[in-house]
Amino acid sequence: MLNLLRKSAARRELGRALEHQVTERARAPVFFERLGVPDTMDGRFDLVALHAWLALAALKNRGRDGDVQLLTDALFLGFDEALREQGVSDMGMGRRMKAIGNAFYGRLAAYGAAKNHAQLAEALARNVWRGEADPANSQALANYVQSAQAALTHPDTAGLDFGPLP
Repeated sequence: MLNLLRKSAARRELGRALEHQVTERARAPVFFERLGVPDTMDGRFDLVALHAWLALAALKNRGRDGDVQLLTDALFLGFDEALREQGVSDMGMGRRMKAIGNAFYGRLAAYGAAKNHAQLAEALARNVWRGEADPANSQALANYVQSAQAALTHPDTAGLDFGPLP
């Protein structure tokens, strides 16, 4: 019984470590300072969703389906904690978490549907900048995403290596 609890704790810790890697990369100042991503709750959420999409796809491609669920659980726990820190009460939590879930999975679908660089840049402009992106910034972010996808294909990497920042 204790071994099962230890394994469970170790799995949760792995999920938190993956979530930390995603959020740490998503909060890199270059996205806000050089690429003009709004430094707001929405802008930060969009960058977390973008990096989560990259990480989830990489984990799935590596055959680490269990880690996909661990990362997803840890991300939504982080969203829940962020809402609570902002003072959202239990009464409004369900409604807000549903909205976050819809937004998160909508972005994953939009990025996954992009079949080429131009479609990816368009999806990024629509989601990250709410359609008001400088085309150079959305192109630069699309370049970064494709570079990160390539960096994340290395199966021997234990963690998540997104490659160089834009």
